[in-house]
Amino acid sequence: MSLSGSLSSALSGLTAASRAAELVSSNIANAMTPGYGRRDLSVTSRALGGQGHGVQIHGVERSANKIAIADRRLSDACLADSSARAGFLRRLEGAVGLPDLAESLSGRIAVLDSALLAAAARPDSEARLSQVADAARNLTSRLVTSAKDVQLARAQADDQIEQQVAFVNTTLQRVADLNGQIRANAGGGRDASALIDQRQQAIDSISSIIPLREVPREMGTVALVTTSGAVLLEGRPAVLGFSPVGVITPEMTMASGALSGLTINGHQMDVSGADSLIAGGSLAGQFAIRDDLSVEAQTKLDAIARDLVERFQDPQVDPTLSVGDAGLFTDQGGAFVAANELGLAQRLRLNAAADPQQGGALWRFRDGMGAPAPGAVGTSRLLTAMQTALTTAKEPASGGFMAGTRSLSVLAGDYISNVATQRLSAESDTSFAQGKNDALKTIELEDGVDTDAEMQKLLMIEQAYSANAKVMQMVDEMLKTLMGI
Repeated sequence: MSLSGSLSSALSGLTAASRAAELVSSNIANAMTPGYGRRDLSVTSRALGGQGHGVQIHGVERSANKIAIADRRLSDACLADSSARAGFLRRLEGAVGLPDLAESLSGRIAVLDSALLAAAARPDSEARLSQVADAARNLTSRLVTSAKDVQLARAQADDQIEQQVAFVNTTLQRVADLNGQIRANAGGGRDASALIDQRQQAIDSISSIIPLREVPREMGTVALVTTSGAVLLEGRPAVLGFSPVGVITPEMTMASGALSGLTINGHQMDVSGADSLIAGGSLAGQFAIRDDLSVEAQTKLDAIARDLVERFQDPQVDPTLSVGDAGLFTDQGGAFVAANELGLAQRLRLNAAADPQQGGALWRFRDGMGAPAPGAVGTSRLLTAMQTALTTAKEPASGGFMAGTRSLSVLAGDYISNVATQRLSAESDTSFAQGKNDALKTIELEDGVDTDAEMQKLLMIEQAYSANAKVMQMVDEMLKTLMGI
């Protein structure tokens, strides 16, 4: 080989070693960077006139485990969905309270029961009548607060849906733009690895909201399709549509048209059930909170409120009442009508006639809501009748509870127990999804950058660099010797 050929070969080797060292450095620096794909330099031997003439760089190869990434993305969606549901059920359990707490729904029913028993033993004691009023007011407040929190959770879910839809639309457009840049780089023979990293990060950020799969297309571009078959990106990005509302009331549902559903490119799509195109993921979880879980919670709370009102609105319990009169507990001050049950838990009020805080008189607990004047202070018949009504086992008129008679306390306890069971089940699902997600992330990292292997590669690159530099040094010395002859 001529001196010029040797010099050219050594120079190509130095260039390849320098580029390879740069890639190794990038790999090590980004070993834990989400979405980063390991880089490897693609080189082949170069020949001129049938003789070796150094190496030729063909480009940079980006390595990523597509199967592991796809599985991890589906796991991200599953975890986000179950976490959203579990979060709502924890919130609901906190709103109704744990059974062993005096501040819980069942605890406040027990306090009212005890207050009525104590007042029945001393109907002349204004202090004990005042305890009955406080217990009844606190029970009312607990039901109202719990039901309002359910509707607040619905409104917050609606806000979350709006934010997530806006994020998905923005990110899909970004993925489409990156597709275009990657296509241009591929056409020009330039390295697009950094752009592919950015695209993977963008797709990862969508995958927890909507479960999707990445489908390869020509020139390094990709299409995105949900696991249920909705096309999110095929050349141009789809546009998701959603119209949020400010405040949500119990009467507002998607079926009535008061709440928005989800559209893709203007076409309405199912957001729940077997036909949902977004099943799984945080977006589906927020729709479930807004339209299913919270609606069920409202129905149960309304049924408990109805059971409470009807027990004390019965003229057989309080003979001073006529049919259609409001009892101790009212629907915003009026008598309860079965046709208006929806939202009753928010409208529940203590009868103003017996509530000193509303200008009422305590003696009405002893003498009746409709009594024209105070009666004998030693009469305990009404207090005893109200305590009996509170603890009498009866069939719930609504709410979808299991068949069977039960007292108000047992009814509330059944509901609290049901919420706890749902919460435990949801947390179990979340724990399983988290474990699976962690395992898949570990697999993905194992197929990513191995820093030990990269350091070994760096030592080999260093040796190759040193060898090529030695060749250039020897050629330089030969040229100097020739020039000095």
